[in-house]
Amino acid sequence: MKTEQIALSPLAPGAGLSLTVHRFGEAGARPRVYVQASLHADEIPGMIAAHHLRERLAALEAEGKIKGEILLVPSANPIGLAQRVLGGHIGRFNLADGINFNRGYPYLVPKVAERIKGKLTADPQANVRLIREALRAELESWETSNPAEAMKKALLTLAVEADIVLDMHCDSEAVEHLYTHTRSADEFAPLSALIGARAYLLADESGDEPFDEALSRPWAELADRFKDHPIPFGCHSTTLEFRGERDVSHELARRDAAALVAYMTLRGAIAGEPPQVPAPLCQPTPLAASEPVLAPATGIVVFEAQVGDQVKAGDVIADIVDPHSGAVSQATSPCDGVVFARIALRFVTQGTRLAKVAGTIARRTGKLLSA
Repeated sequence: MKTEQIALSPLAPGAGLSLTVHRFGEAGARPRVYVQASLHADEIPGMIAAHHLRERLAALEAEGKIKGEILLVPSANPIGLAQRVLGGHIGRFNLADGINFNRGYPYLVPKVAERIKGKLTADPQANVRLIREALRAELESWETSNPAEAMKKALLTLAVEADIVLDMHCDSEAVEHLYTHTRSADEFAPLSALIGARAYLLADESGDEPFDEALSRPWAELADRFKDHPIPFGCHSTTLEFRGERDVSHELARRDAAALVAYMTLRGAIAGEPPQVPAPLCQPTPLAASEPVLAPATGIVVFEAQVGDQVKAGDVIADIVDPHSGAVSQATSPCDGVVFARIALRFVTQGTRLAKVAGTIARRTGKLLSA
C-alpha cells in the first residue's frame, strides 16, 4: 500500500486541507478501481467501510493478490469534515455557498468532443485511451475559484481514468440501495446483489451534475455523438448508499467491505475464485419512478412504514400530528414500491420530503435527486 497526501487550496491564509489516497497494486494496471467514502462528510457508514476495506486490501496486497490498480480515498471531503454549526456536523452542504458537495461537477462532454473529433479510429481500446486523455486534459484546464471546486477537481482527477468508480454514501434512515447510469445496469447487477440492495435506481441523467455522472455520462454521450466509431463504456460509476446515518458498526462495515472485495474479485482487480453472487433482492428500476412522500401538514412525524417495507399506492407512510389541535393528517405512498429511505427528523413543516418509494413506472422528469 502506498499512501499520499494531495494538498487542496487553502481555506484561508495559512490554513490548508488535504486528501489521503491509498494505492494498491501496480500503477497503470487494469482494471483500475477508484473507491471513495463520505463525499457527504457527515455520512459515516462509508467511512468505516473504507477503514475495513483498507485492511482487507493491504492483506490481499501482501499476498500478491491485487491484480489491477485500486485507489481508496477513505474520507473524500476534508472541507465538510471540518464544518460544525452549534455543535452539529454539516457535511452535505458547503457552508461558504450552500452548494451540495455532490452536485455541480463539470459537464465535460462538449469540449471533450471537440478534442477527439477527427481522431477516433476503428480500434475501440485506442478510442478509450484517446477519450481518457481528453477528459484529463479538460480537467487540468479547469480553473477552480474556491476550495470546494479545488477538491472536486482533485477527486475527479483521481477517478477519471478508472474503469470502475464506487462512491460510498448513506441516507438519513435507509436500506441498502444504489444509483447508476442506465447503461451500467448489467455491470453493477452483481454488486447490487452482493450488498443486499433493496432498490437499484437507473438514470441517464439525474440532474445537478453529481460526482458519479461526471464520470459515466461522457462515455454514453460520446458514443451517441460518434456512432461511426466504436466507443466502449469506459467508466462504470455508481453511488452506493450504505443504509442510514446511524448504521455505523464494525459488523456492518466488515460486511460492506467483504461485498466490495467480492465484486472487485469478480471483475478481476483481485485474484481469487469468483465469488458466488446471491439472488438479488430487487430488480433495477428507473430513478424517475422513485417518488417522494410529502408531509401534508406541519407537525409531529409518526412513521407507520419502515424502511424496506413494500407498499401500495395510498398506503399510509406516516401520521402527521398537530401538537396544538390534535388533528392527524396522513402521508400516503404515491405509488407501489419499496420504501428505501426516510428522514431522521420527527417534526416537519408542510411539504417536507418524508420518505422515498422506489416504484416501477417512470413519472417524474427534470431534476430527480433531492437537494
